[in-house]
Amino acid sequence: MQGTLFIVATPIGNLEDITYRAVRILSECDVIACEDTRQTRKLLDHLKINRPTLSLHEHNEEERIQEILDRVREGQKVALVSDAGTPLISDPGYRLVLEATEQAVPVVPIPGVSALTTALSAAGLPTDSFYFGGFLPVKKGQRRSELEVRQDEPCTLIYYEAPHRILEALEDIAEVMPHRPVVVARELTKVYEEFLRGSASGISAILQERPAIKGEITLLLGKPSRKDPLSVDEDQIRSAVTSLIATGASKKDAIKAVAKELKVPKAKIYQYFTGE
Repeated sequence: MQGTLFIVATPIGNLEDITYRAVRILSECDVIACEDTRQTRKLLDHLKINRPTLSLHEHNEEERIQEILDRVREGQKVALVSDAGTPLISDPGYRLVLEATEQAVPVVPIPGVSALTTALSAAGLPTDSFYFGGFLPVKKGQRRSELEVRQDEPCTLIYYEAPHRILEALEDIAEVMPHRPVVVARELTKVYEEFLRGSASGISAILQERPAIKGEITLLLGKPSRKDPLSVDEDQIRSAVTSLIATGASKKDAIKAVAKELKVPKAKIYQYFTGE
């Protein structure tokens, strides 16, 4: 008889945030596939669950896939968990689940907490539609490109970000999307849980005053303001850019300076001024 591959959501911080069903499934499984066996063992010990584990992470997923699927075909119950939250949401497991579905191996989700929905539920931003982009790109150029592509999306944008890069991300958001309200959700469900709400530049100023920025961060950007970001007089924009170029500034630097001064997205001014 064929077994089952269970996709089990685990807590993102507070260990009480796990369902009765998830506890039962983990207790009954023959083996638990973990992103980090040491991290999962802490949860299992807390729940008094003594089941064998094996590692499944981005570096060994390809070689582990067949082993796990063979176990299921032999009748075993296998649970897939990530270090925290719902597996596959910016975590390993996609290739395993894809291969399982292609091989007609039963896949059963055991739902639970996720940082993106947890943050969205308490952010105070529109929830009727949203876009989740995973982690923002590490490199500045790629990060700005991502933001520029999404700047006109008529929905809430959600990203994950590392604490040591959050100030750089907020700086780019302030320039590319100055008319979007921002929420930084930090250490969700943990002792020092925090929601910072305001503009990108305002939140950045708050964080810069701290000796260190720690904790997992979910970054949310509300819908664009109904105000047209180019509601500033077009002649004013053209005059300001032209004047700076006349003083020796490059077109790129002139557009950047005007965008900052008039609080208008640089990409919008560039598109308008160049006609591209």
